[in-house]
Amino acid sequence: MESWIFLAVILLIAALGKNESLLIASGVIMALKLLWHFLPQIEKFFELLSAKGINWGVTLISITILVPIATGRIGLKDLVNAFRSPIGWIAIICGIFVAVLSARGVNLIAQSPEVTVALVLGTIIGVVVLKGVAAGPVIAAGMTYFLFSCFQFFFK
Repeated sequence: MESWIFLAVILLIAALGKNESLLIASGVIMALKLLWHFLPQIEKFFELLSAKGINWGVTLISITILVPIATGRIGLKDLVNAFRSPIGWIAIICGIFVAVLSARGVNLIAQSPEVTVALVLGTIIGVVVLKGVAAGPVIAAGMTYFLFSCFQFFFK
């Protein structure tokens, strides 16, 4: 019952905040949860989604990012130009930094369930209140790892 209330609150917040992605995500999860009562094998899908969902999401985002290359809107000239501008170098460095942090964040999520709950809450607040985009739980986990490591370094 607690999970239904939690999901309903997220659904309500998403609706009030007019966040379509979170509304769809919470609605789909609630529908799957409802089906679970009639089709217990959905539990295996939940386990699979929990274990592989982030990887699938990253793959889908990667495919989306590669579409302009496939369509020819972005070419080798653009890649070369990235190395010629300060914003290009900053983007490259940030991409490397975020990739490394995200790897650490995935490990942190696996080891600390309370971090997952806090990240979900922070993401919901960021999306609904600050009109952000819910593309960053793994990045947020990586930043959490980094900041907590700094905290431990200075205060241990």
